[in-house]
Amino acid sequence: MELKPEQMAAQLDSEPLRPAYLIAGPEPLRVLEAADAVRAAARAQGIAEREIFEAEGNQREPDWNALEASFRAPSLFASRRLVELRLPTGKPGKDGAEVISGFCADPPPDVTLLVSAGEWSKQHGGKWSEAIGRIGVIAIAWQVKPHELVDWIDRRLRSRGLKAGRDAVQQLAERVDGNLLAAAQEVDKLALLSDGSPLDAQKMQSLVADAARFDVFRVMDAALNGNAAQVSRMLAGLRAEGEAVPALLGMVVKELQTTAALSRASNLANEFRTLRVWDTKQPMYRRALQRHDAPRWEAFVAHAGRVDRMAKGREAGDAWLALERLLVAVAEPRALRLLARTAV
Repeated sequence: MELKPEQMAAQLDSEPLRPAYLIAGPEPLRVLEAADAVRAAARAQGIAEREIFEAEGNQREPDWNALEASFRAPSLFASRRLVELRLPTGKPGKDGAEVISGFCADPPPDVTLLVSAGEWSKQHGGKWSEAIGRIGVIAIAWQVKPHELVDWIDRRLRSRGLKAGRDAVQQLAERVDGNLLAAAQEVDKLALLSDGSPLDAQKMQSLVADAARFDVFRVMDAALNGNAAQVSRMLAGLRAEGEAVPALLGMVVKELQTTAALSRASNLANEFRTLRVWDTKQPMYRRALQRHDAPRWEAFVAHAGRVDRMAKGREAGDAWLALERLLVAVAEPRALRLLARTAV
């Protein structure tokens, strides 16, 4: 069975847990909420024991032997278990595919398997995912396209008991500028602030913060996600609003230092925990780490120092132009030539 991520909760409310679930896709919020729906259903149905398998240390894949052994082992503390398999790349490899297919061919009655992945395309599927689909549920969290965002927000508002006119929903969509997490946060805030009456455009404007304001947090998200064009557009917006480069550099340097630390880590999962990186942001960092190696991330941090000196008049150069070139290079490796004055 294949469902949209937003349909997962209703499906889980209507029937017992199936033996296996696959939730994958490039939209972290949709993946996280669908996976949380499975976890909540497991708790509601009395499943108290949970095991997590993911790549650790220098390993590129989880320990497939340990996972297979876990499927066969009896539960130690409860009659049923939720076993989570996390595949950031969405590719289990030959050994992993065999383990998953073997589970699906004869699923243990006391185990529910939840496979989650941060990447997905038509090339990711195979016999192992088809096997999950035969005994369970597949939910692919594609990115919400610009023309779909208004309807997505409208459904989100209705799920929180809010009614809004089309103009009001359109206004919110323009403010969040495609950021589902920002949209979800604004809808939750509206649910707290609304008096229950329908929202028109004027009321929406008075209640909602301008989440589409081109703030530095979202500029860095765009850079780490590889959206070079969005980086340039947002920086132009910040500059037009009268922001100063030094006021932006604190967050820029922090994010670059975080990514540099992750690039040096021998155990990425542990480093995420050490740095307190939220689950929803981990796929973004993983994508960024695939574009550049550790020395290059260190060079990016050094280049940010040069931008700071330009902004303070201690070094010749246009600080805004230097900042744009730096973040565009973070987003797009082909733009590294823009940093020719720095060895990156």
